[in-house]
Amino acid sequence: MVGQNHFCFLNETHEVQNQSSWNDPKLDKLWLYNLHYFDDLNAKDSNDRKEWHRSLIERWINENEVGNGNGWEPYPISLRIINWIKWALDGNRLQPGWVYSLTMQTRWLRQRLEWHLLGNHLFSNAKALFFAGAFFTGQEAQEWLTKGMHIISNEIHEQVLSDGGHFERSPMYHALCLEDVLDLINLSETYKEYRTQEWHDLCGVLKEVADRMFNWLDLMCHPDGEVPFFNDSNIGIAPAPSDLHAYAQRLSLSTKNRDSRSIQYLDRSGYLRIEKGPIVALLDAAPVGPDYLPGHAHADTLSFECSLFGRRLVVNSGTSVYGTGAERTWQRSTAAHSTVTVNGENSSEVWSGFRVARRAYPIDLNYHEKEDMLCVSCAHDGYRRLKGKPVHRREWHLFQDRLIVRDSIEGGFSQASARYYFHPDISLSCEDSGNKGMLWGKDDIRIQWQVKNGKGNVISSSYFPSFGLSIPNHCLEVEFSGNKSEVIFSWENNAHSISN
Repeated sequence: MVGQNHFCFLNETHEVQNQSSWNDPKLDKLWLYNLHYFDDLNAKDSNDRKEWHRSLIERWINENEVGNGNGWEPYPISLRIINWIKWALDGNRLQPGWVYSLTMQTRWLRQRLEWHLLGNHLFSNAKALFFAGAFFTGQEAQEWLTKGMHIISNEIHEQVLSDGGHFERSPMYHALCLEDVLDLINLSETYKEYRTQEWHDLCGVLKEVADRMFNWLDLMCHPDGEVPFFNDSNIGIAPAPSDLHAYAQRLSLSTKNRDSRSIQYLDRSGYLRIEKGPIVALLDAAPVGPDYLPGHAHADTLSFECSLFGRRLVVNSGTSVYGTGAERTWQRSTAAHSTVTVNGENSSEVWSGFRVARRAYPIDLNYHEKEDMLCVSCAHDGYRRLKGKPVHRREWHLFQDRLIVRDSIEGGFSQASARYYFHPDISLSCEDSGNKGMLWGKDDIRIQWQVKNGKGNVISSSYFPSFGLSIPNHCLEVEFSGNKSEVIFSWENNAHSISN
């Protein structure tokens, strides 16, 4: 909330002038959703805007007729209920009319749980019932609490895998789910004296789940402390991992130090972290998501990101839009990721804004460590639907002073390309042959790149680190030679580290 009636969401600022502004058809639906969440009630420095907030709550009640508009859809209702209750528990008194509205919103939500969407939507619905059931008293409130508790108990086992990863395989949504878990623990401690045995048991489960989720998140972060861009992920929507750790500390939860092994395989979610000397690589050998809920999936199988001397080097393109437009289609495509396209097709058939038809499944994963090298190999079957039934196989060989990426296609195909997207801070030079050149970052770290199989071509591209944000960057596109492609990145291995 950047002014009394001005809001900045998704890097766009608009004014809420009158009643019609809450559902302005000229504005993106996700922007309007954010308007109805009321996240700013509990944002940093929110006490400085307390009078604005009180006025906004009154406006929302008066200008949003029950059952009409974006604000009465179950997901915005859920987040708003939680935010209003958090605000009240922080010492802000709710007026009688606000309490009545909060009751009506919870009753409306209770009849419209998003069983058809499942995933984070249903979890947020249940979390809102849980909050409202704890906040209010009486038989109806107890029913809300019990219903929310039962859904959370079931969904936490479904949505958080045994390796700690969220089942949609999106690092961003993982962080959002972890915040939900911490909020539920926080609320449970707030109402500790009222907890039933079932509630007490659920709180114990949530603490164990939080520990696993932190381990997964720590393994999946770049050295800069933020998440990679696999599936629908970007920076600035979910809390930063450092903020989640700080939240856990305030709740007196311990977050274990990450295992320091050179190869870490998150076996249920399917990602790997490998590190050797100054380089850290995060590898996607994961399914696109649960078979019944691939809505946040990208066609990014066998893509990877890596950081060198603490800074991002190879990246995926990211996510800046939702909806069903051409830009959303592009950002979900295989060609927008640091992996391989065959015959110009996507490895998984992403379509519409949140749909996937036939999809890639990783196969033949192997990894091992030698004295001077880490090696990971994996293939996927996503292109077997094409004529010739091609299979993409990729190998990563990681040394102290170089990274070698080898790709091959087994089966018949007409054309294949490997793409390597670079962080916007990375500059790139290319010699006349197109098959070798230099990369360097802001601290003038020089990295040689060389194409040994295939034909390299440097193209201009875009990086999408946040909603509504597009930043120019570069991509190395490598046309296969025969059925193979190999790219080598090499650097001087010394003690230099890049500070952020």
